Amino acid sequence: MKARCGWCGADPLYVEYHDKEWGVPVWDDGTLFEFLILEGAQAGLAWITVLRKREGYRKLFAEFSAEKVARFTDKRLDKILTDPAVIRNRLKVYGARKNARAFLEVQAEKGSFANYIWDFVDGKPVQNRFKSLKEIPARTDISDKLSKDMKKRGFTFVGSTIMYAHMQATGMVNDHTTDCFRHRECRALA
Repeated sequence: MKARCGWCGADPLYVEYHDKEWGVPVWDDGTLFEFLILEGAQAGLAWITVLRKREGYRKLFAEFSAEKVARFTDKRLDKILTDPAVIRNRLKVYGARKNARAFLEVQAEKGSFANYIWDFVDGKPVQNRFKSLKEIPARTDISDKLSKDMKKRGFTFVGSTIMYAHMQATGMVNDHTTDCFRHRECRALA
């Protein structure tokens, strides 16, 4: 049996996410927007809750098209709030539209959202070497700076802890513990 990060557990959805996505560097704006929406939805909840609703988000949030979500009307957002396929929190659902609009502004300014966000780590993943989950921080100086800048740009649900989780998910940092088989694999992707 392969050694995995302790947070992964045995849930097949968690295992697949851990083994194939978490910590893999993402340079695609569509995927970065997806994780921005999902991480914001996760605030205060377990990540597995979001993973179980991911397909619902994909369907209701136009395949994570920032251009389309930015144009959602209040009526459409209110309809989404009635659907159990997503986390029905008004601030989070309306925040997705706000974030889509801010996301598009960043793209226009920086050429891509990837250019913007990866600049916070000098364009390459931070390679941590944590031996246990206890060592992994909930936030860092980098996530603090990223969060502060994103808030200034009009994003919501982008606190430092949320942004550090985003950095972990999108491979901006490699926080697989050193005993996890994915640590070396993700390190090689840098």
